[in-house]
Amino acid sequence: MIYEHCTHPDLIARRVTIELAGAGGNGSLMAAGLARLDTAIRALGHPGLDVEIWDPDTVSEANLGRQLFAPADVGQSKAAVLATRLNAWYGTDWTGHAAAYSGNVRGDREPRILVTCVDSAKARVAIGAGLERAYRQPLYWLDLGNRATDGQVVLGIPPWNEEHRAYEFRLPTVLELFPELGAKRFIGDTDAPSCSLAQALQRQHLFVNQAVVTPALQLLWQVFRTGRTTWHGAFVNLDSGRTTPLPVDPEAWKRFGHEPRRTTKEPQ
Repeated sequence: MIYEHCTHPDLIARRVTIELAGAGGNGSLMAAGLARLDTAIRALGHPGLDVEIWDPDTVSEANLGRQLFAPADVGQSKAAVLATRLNAWYGTDWTGHAAAYSGNVRGDREPRILVTCVDSAKARVAIGAGLERAYRQPLYWLDLGNRATDGQVVLGIPPWNEEHRAYEFRLPTVLELFPELGAKRFIGDTDAPSCSLAQALQRQHLFVNQAVVTPALQLLWQVFRTGRTTWHGAFVNLDSGRTTPLPVDPEAWKRFGHEPRRTTKEPQ
């Protein structure tokens, strides 16, 4: 049986607020992709995206080549550089914050999508815990993670917001499918930064971030363009050259140890 997830009406009817946590390898590419997505969906009549970029780090020489930064950016806030550059290039009015995302967004913002591009399991778990306590919670949580040559993308619906109970099957989040992420150490979990691009490339291959970001952006494109999707994640392996989708399928989720709960309510 083929299941479909239908996009929440809020993502179609009005401008969508997105919080992007992380502006490094995945995050910088994701920010640029979101700007292209915003341009495309506005051309098709959608009100567009309102994005805030969060990252406490500054650009280092080790970031050049792997991330979307130039030599002139070294020493500056990653989030501020990206927001300023994308605003100038695409005419957006997005904001960059030189701080880690904590879930405490502005009182007048109602985040519809949280995109996490953090480089440690610890940060991902902390964000998940923070969301549960947040006053305003996103409708969707899109998480991107990678190691040296492989990675995963998971679009989930956090269980805490009452709006989410409208779906027959709630899409599980990355922490529900991979609870072991709270204990497993991934590339980037060390506190020691790379001192050079060569050292960074020994830890992560050059194009692994692009390989992970591409299905994430394609998934968002389907959500906005067609209003439905039969998959809500992907697994990428550059060594084998394979990209495997994560289907919207309760039986597939059970293989990860997640037991879906059915509800009889209809989307509002």
